[in-house]
Amino acid sequence: MSFKTNDCQQITFNDVLWGLTDREKRMLEKSWAKPFAERIFPLIDESKFACLYSDKASRPNTPVNICVGALILKELFNMTDEEMVDSLMFDVRFQYALHTTGFEEQPLSDKTLNRFRRRCYTYELKHGTDLIHETVKELSTEMAKIMKINGQIQRMDSLMVESNIKTLSRMELLYTCLSDFVTYLHKNHEDGKLEGLEHYYNPADYNRVIYHQRSSGYAERLQEILNDADRLLSSCEGGYDDVTQYQLLVRVFSEQAVREDGSIRLKTKEDGMGSDILQNPADPDATYREKAGKQHRGYAANVTESVGEAGSIVTDYQYGQNNHSDSEFLKEHLESVEKCPEQVTLVTDGAYSGEENRRLAKKKNIDLVTTNLSGKDTKDICADFTFSEDGEKILRCPAGNQPKSSSLAKSTGKVRASFPKNMCENCPYKDQCQPKISNKTSRVYVTKAAHERALSQRFRKTWQFEFLSRVRNGVETVPSILRRRYHIDTMPVRGKIRTKHMFGFKIGALNFRKLLKYLSSREKCALNPETV
Repeated sequence: MSFKTNDCQQITFNDVLWGLTDREKRMLEKSWAKPFAERIFPLIDESKFACLYSDKASRPNTPVNICVGALILKELFNMTDEEMVDSLMFDVRFQYALHTTGFEEQPLSDKTLNRFRRRCYTYELKHGTDLIHETVKELSTEMAKIMKINGQIQRMDSLMVESNIKTLSRMELLYTCLSDFVTYLHKNHEDGKLEGLEHYYNPADYNRVIYHQRSSGYAERLQEILNDADRLLSSCEGGYDDVTQYQLLVRVFSEQAVREDGSIRLKTKEDGMGSDILQNPADPDATYREKAGKQHRGYAANVTESVGEAGSIVTDYQYGQNNHSDSEFLKEHLESVEKCPEQVTLVTDGAYSGEENRRLAKKKNIDLVTTNLSGKDTKDICADFTFSEDGEKILRCPAGNQPKSSSLAKSTGKVRASFPKNMCENCPYKDQCQPKISNKTSRVYVTKAAHERALSQRFRKTWQFEFLSRVRNGVETVPSILRRRYHIDTMPVRGKIRTKHMFGFKIGALNFRKLLKYLSSREKCALNPETV
């Protein structure tokens, strides 16, 4: 399939818009379709998707901007693929929004959207480039411009995204992986390797082994599954490395079992079991995490929202395993952005803090403000010391005096500053600094981290911090909306890449709804100038 841009014009002699009454046209103009048609659809850059198609002459692709636009609208209205295709076929609003009112036949079929998503998935799997993320981010930037949000104040928050999978016990997990591989061998007529294991490809065997078998206890049944898996893996070693079912059985066996004194047993916590172990073969990418007393199996997303007087827009998002920390998300975000020409204030909670992130933010001209601090407070006087840029020397003390010498003790991270004895003895800050005074000199020990923490503590008492705290609290609505309205915990796809792509379209839908609200408020102000 070759790539071709969508150069079809909106209006033709056969255009369905010609058949609308004046009233229908007015209603269409007032609907969500007009802003989407005029503000969003023209901004979808088709050229970046040319890499998904052949450069040889062949049947042209379904217009990419229609596919992308349809997938955003699908999430906006919580539709299935089939419902989206039907809506485009019979609803003039969708045709108007996607510039297809002049098409003799609507370009989407029940397979079009799935094929487009598959191409995006395969491309990212091979090249590591997320075309959906790039597109949604570009659209978000343009929507922010329309809403006059300059991005100088940003806020960040993370959220758990549950994988749409069943929670399995260890027995269920091992049995399922073993049964899947046995079934594969049976279907491929390799029953010679299945002597004594035939019952695993019987659909009724699952309930018999897991729930109904009373002849043996739980431990005995589990040991039998382990032994069967070990025997099958030994007979198939090296011959099925490209078979998914075999790979999953190898993985779960290595993660759950250990060989000891010539026998196989189940691993315990003492043997070491990470959070990235397999949770369900239906979604091998999903990981495990406990947060706020709840168990989560799936992924984590991190959203960056730009805030202005007119509202907010999610201008960027990240997606990864749910054992990815907030601090790691921030570090990756800071590494990916260019240095800001004007200072940007990024407000987060305390989980994003860290000395490395602060240094990196400073390099990018970003003022990182965390609304809560973990750990003990430090002495306020530490804020009044002046440090060198590298943090390895104290240049001036709170009284403004320059030390005779200063050096960093790398083993402790403390910076030592030496002053004349009389200078500290007669200093009004003596009781706060608490220098160590000897016969001729006095020494003060302060870390750069303590200095910055003291500055943060002071800032937390200002009205600016109170304002930014209120700004930060607003980002908490994003996870709630994504859960309630966009159903991120029950996605109809599995796997990190596929769920990430769908999450991106949901972000696009969320932002478009924010834009609609902004445009609606502007129209009301225009009709009622006294309210401006």
